[in-house]
Formats: sequence, structure tokens, C-alpha cells
Amino acid sequence: MIVLVTDFGLEGPYVGQMKAVLYREAPGIPVVDLFSDLAPFDPRGAAYLLGAYALAFPSGSVFLGVVDPGVGSRRRAVVVEADGRWYVGPDNGLFALVARRAAAARWWHITWQPERLSESFHGRDLFAPVAARVARGESVPGEAADPAAAVGSDWPEELARVAYVDRFGNAITGVRAAGVQAGARIRAGGRLLSRARTFSEAAPGEGFWYENSNGLVELAVNQGRADRDLGVALGAPVEVVAPA
Repeated sequence: MIVLVTDFGLEGPYVGQMKAVLYREAPGIPVVDLFSDLAPFDPRGAAYLLGAYALAFPSGSVFLGVVDPGVGSRRRAVVVEADGRWYVGPDNGLFALVARRAAAARWWHITWQPERLSESFHGRDLFAPVAARVARGESVPGEAADPAAAVGSDWPEELARVAYVDRFGNAITGVRAAGVQAGARIRAGGRLLSRARTFSEAAPGEGFWYENSNGLVELAVNQGRADRDLGVALGAPVEVVAPA
């Protein structure tokens, strides 16, 4: 399958145009929308989300990732294989975490170019055709690259800020819950939030943090909105406060 991860939003023609290329170049291969509403221009935040959410997909999946504020610049285009999953997109850190955390990872710089390459829409003209080739089982049209030289190779293991806010107002961070001590609280929006296992363990209107279904620290308010009620917008810092 081909999995779309973008900051395009569902409004407008962009996701549809990429899908049209995929259906033409890789007919019969399922296309799955994972994220279409990532924070605009923020490959760093997207990298930590992808590092958690990609693990639910089977080996052989091809992630077409386009969070690309540097489109048209000298940034490189890459294909990454990490633990049997494939990632196609810009070398701007978007795939840094999935590659670093993998038992085995390989990188290629894309050398192929289409006959028509828009300066502003590499997702449609470059990345989608390459993702289709990879999904068809063809060889990568590129040259081997050094992962240590990739953008994001020096980023920290955890991202202590809000990386995504869902439609319910829940704020997903780039911190993995498995590394948070039992009894620790999360400082966010000027408040200290205790952990709850489920929403029902918190009183209506109460803020808390929990381990979401993909293993990340998520901030929430039972029957409320964390973004509004706790004042935690995209990019807001969070701090893990160890138990006393």
C-alpha cells in the first residue's frame, strides 16, 4: 500500500492530484490517507509523529511524505528503507526518526527526474511517481546516501512540544510515553497534568495526559478541548516533571 503523509489539508486540489498520479502509475495498489492535516511547514514535528504512527503499517508499505517548505530549493529528494517500510519525500528531517529507530535503514538520493517538474509541486511530479515505482517493486531510481549526513540526524530522541492537534482538541506531543516514569506529570500551558489511563478516569472538564494508541504522550480534557481549555496550541512546549 501507499500511505500519504502531508500538510496539504483536504481543501483544494493537492491531495487529489497526487492520488491521480498514484492511480495512474500504480493501478490496483491501495492508497491510504494517514495524515493530510499536519502542521504546515513543520517537517520536524511531523517526523516524530511518523516515527510512532508508521509502526502500525505492514512491511512493504510505501509512505509518500510531503511536508516540504523547501520545495524548489537545493534540498535533496530521498528514498529511505527502514525495517522493510519505504519512505519517499524531501530530505528535510521528515524521515529522520523512523530511520534512526529502525534496526536497519538505507538511504538513496533520488536522481530520476520526470519530463515535467514543477518548481512548487514535487509531491505530484517527483515524489508520487517514485513512490509508485517503489510500490510496484522496481529498483530505487537513485544513488546510495549516508544516513549520518541526512537532515535531522542530530535531532533529540523526543520532541517536547505539541506536534499535532486533532479535531477533538487533543494535543499530541513528540514524547514517547514508554520513557516517562510512573507518577510523572506533564507541565503544559502553565499547568501540571497528572496521568490518566482513559478519559473516564478524569472528571468532566479535567485536564490530564495519557499514552495514546500510538504510544505518544497526549494532552486532553475529558469532554473538553485541550487546545482551548489548557491553552496548548501547536508548537507549545511540554515538560516531563519527575515524581517527587
